[in-house]
Amino acid sequence: MKRRLTGVINGAIAAASYGTNPLFALPLFASGIGVNSVLFYRYSFAVILYFLWIKFVKKSSLKLSKKEFFPIFLLGIFFSLSSLTLFDAFKYIEAGIACTILFIYPLLVAIMMWAFFKEKMTKTVIFSILLTSAGIVLLYKGKPGLDLNMHGIIMVLLSALLYALYIIGVKNIPSVKHIKCDKLSFYVMLFGLLVYIVNLKFCTELQIIDRPLMWLCALSLALFPTIISLETITISIKLIGSTTTAILGALEPLTAIFFGVLLFHEQLTPRIIAGVILILTGVILIVTRKISHKSN
Repeated sequence: MKRRLTGVINGAIAAASYGTNPLFALPLFASGIGVNSVLFYRYSFAVILYFLWIKFVKKSSLKLSKKEFFPIFLLGIFFSLSSLTLFDAFKYIEAGIACTILFIYPLLVAIMMWAFFKEKMTKTVIFSILLTSAGIVLLYKGKPGLDLNMHGIIMVLLSALLYALYIIGVKNIPSVKHIKCDKLSFYVMLFGLLVYIVNLKFCTELQIIDRPLMWLCALSLALFPTIISLETITISIKLIGSTTTAILGALEPLTAIFFGVLLFHEQLTPRIIAGVILILTGVILIVTRKISHKSN
């Protein structure tokens, strides 16, 4: 029971911290910094900060065996490309609807766990996914008459697939599932950084941040939706499984609602309240259900 509670708490923290992404990324985009540069700062600061934490505070070993290298490298690329494809989609479709479509990833996780790892697809899991998905749709406030760009939709679906593969890989790849969470998180961030180094032609096209507030946004982007989110989601996956952790991701948009009301004085409409209730109901169902399979 304690193991499951710890997993749920970490999954909730992961979702909430990842939900702060727009809070710190949007000011950087508004100041003219491109997607690859923003993600480069996000991952590079995260790698530096986390390395210092592991080496001098936790004093953990970062030694990586040959058997561990390729699977972790692949997971790092998947995680990083999931960020890149989502941010790329923002150029073609509205961010709100992109994040709504992205929430297909818990369904992808559940289907792949059932198809390839024989995890039982229970009625509770299906109902939880339906409830949380309906809640996400209610939270979306789209602009009337807005056309959907097919390239943007494809990018979001690809982002969802890559994120689902990452979540499944952490739990099910034999050489990864027993690696300590801090070491796994560090190398996922380090290998993920390589994507942006290459995209920026080995940093020759990196845009320089020139304002203290923007540096603070970049550091916050590295800390909250990257370091904290990645480590807590890794712990959650290892303790309560891929499917439950994925469904807990429905708490992400609630973070955006919280900051919207607190900082930007947005109104809590009946539609938003209904969406929040559906999401919380779906999450409570999946968290309190009886365990029918060891990997659930």
